[in-house]
Amino acid sequence: MLQGTPILVLKEGTERERGKSAAQNNIAAARAIADAVRTTLGPRGMDKMLVDSMGDITITNDGVTILKEVDVEHPAAKMLVEVAKTQDQQCGDGTTTAVVLAGELLKRAESLLEQNIHPTVITRGFQIAVQEGQRLLEKEIGTPVKATDEAILVDCARTAMGSKGVYGSREELAKIAVQAVRKIVDQRGERTVADVDQIKVEKRHGGTIGDTQLIDGILVDKERGHPRMPKDVHGAKIALLNSALEIKKTEIESKIAIKSPGQIQNFLDEEDRTFRRMVDSIKASGANVVVAQKGIDDVVLHYLAKEGIFAVKQVKESDLQKLARATGAKIITSLKELTSADLGEAAHVEERKVGEDDMTFVTGCKNPRSVSILIRGGTEHVTQEVERSLQDALKVVSSVIEDGVVCPGGGATEIDLAVKLRKFAPTVGGREQLAVEAFAQSLEAIPWALAENGGYDSINTLIELRGAHDGSPASRNIGVNIENGKAADMWKLKVIEPARVKRQALSSASEVATMVLRIDDVIASKKTPPAPPGGPGGHDH
Repeated sequence: MLQGTPILVLKEGTERERGKSAAQNNIAAARAIADAVRTTLGPRGMDKMLVDSMGDITITNDGVTILKEVDVEHPAAKMLVEVAKTQDQQCGDGTTTAVVLAGELLKRAESLLEQNIHPTVITRGFQIAVQEGQRLLEKEIGTPVKATDEAILVDCARTAMGSKGVYGSREELAKIAVQAVRKIVDQRGERTVADVDQIKVEKRHGGTIGDTQLIDGILVDKERGHPRMPKDVHGAKIALLNSALEIKKTEIESKIAIKSPGQIQNFLDEEDRTFRRMVDSIKASGANVVVAQKGIDDVVLHYLAKEGIFAVKQVKESDLQKLARATGAKIITSLKELTSADLGEAAHVEERKVGEDDMTFVTGCKNPRSVSILIRGGTEHVTQEVERSLQDALKVVSSVIEDGVVCPGGGATEIDLAVKLRKFAPTVGGREQLAVEAFAQSLEAIPWALAENGGYDSINTLIELRGAHDGSPASRNIGVNIENGKAADMWKLKVIEPARVKRQALSSASEVATMVLRIDDVIASKKTPPAPPGGPGGHDH
């Protein structure tokens, strides 16, 4: 105030929240998001039905899918959606765990704020707890495994799919996921890399989930270019082209002046000869299958069919690259350069009918560096959910192969971390130890939610788990048995998760909680209404 006149720094219509009310509103919004997905956690978790503005329906209990589909308005809640997205990109699994943990951390932090503990002290305590938690995961809780141990990889894939809608078929799907990832593993110096983008996933409704199959090669969602081409090619020699087999139109405007009927015929004959030369150069290289990224002229298709060459046109660039990895072919830009050395090999190239569509199967590749999975299911919603589950399983298997460390699931890791962090808290000293204790308490939200979603008494389960984690090496594997709500050894039940999932969940949940807690002022500009149709005047012309 200056001589009784208010000074307006912010624009009219700007909303501003400060101090405690800003923190409380942000925490409430973030907790609302966490509570929305909490019921989907674990094998007994419920599904959500999401209807978008177009009326399309998604039925899922995949945390990240739910949060992506829901149109979130509040800025603090949007930060929790980002946590789920990051978790999904890094690990493929544990999205719900990360969001529930972040929501719980904020809930505990709120009660500390009410005791007049400064947000900076709380966030520092959280950071100390995360560092200690990461150390415990690495040194005490995590178990090293070899990438060749197929049984453990299958267990991890099965655990990742345990909470999804494919519960009945997860055994077969887990095996498919493990076989697929093991085919695409690369050794880069000391590091092992398993890039799941090299696995092509196609889905078609019709059949059952049990009809889902792994294809030792690539599945192209296209049919052959001409009905007279062979449907099935044995001992395929494959040419991959990213240029068009057509007469190019010139970049600049050009005209052809024709003075006599004979010249028209010459012009057409020359065009025909050009097409013939294209087919001859393909034949000379020894190729009997052509896959082109761009178009192929109808005349060229006719000549290829006469030569008995199988051709597919307008294939996606990503599919072309996968074909190159699977068959060992080189992608060629100009036909003039095509030689037999550039061709890829496959035992079989055939067109098969899947559901209502014809698809091209390239199978029997000698050492495929890229493979495909064809998902089947009764309806479209089923195939979509199977695809989401399979993507999670593929990511999980690849992270176990890359890191070589796993830990017990079923809330065992969280409860063990909670017990150990409680013992560690007094050594921190100062007010930060209250934040470390709050962090330990927050971790217990995971086994609590697992028991609650299973229909059991969460308090009894939690007390039993705390008692079972007595500090002995075997006790670290004890988590919630979802069949009876009691404490049980997770290794015996084969509930195993990659350590990366837990590491990422800890760090992203604490980072977002820290970010929300450090906000003490929310300044929101006035929302501008959408412009009327038809430009500035507001009238359609």
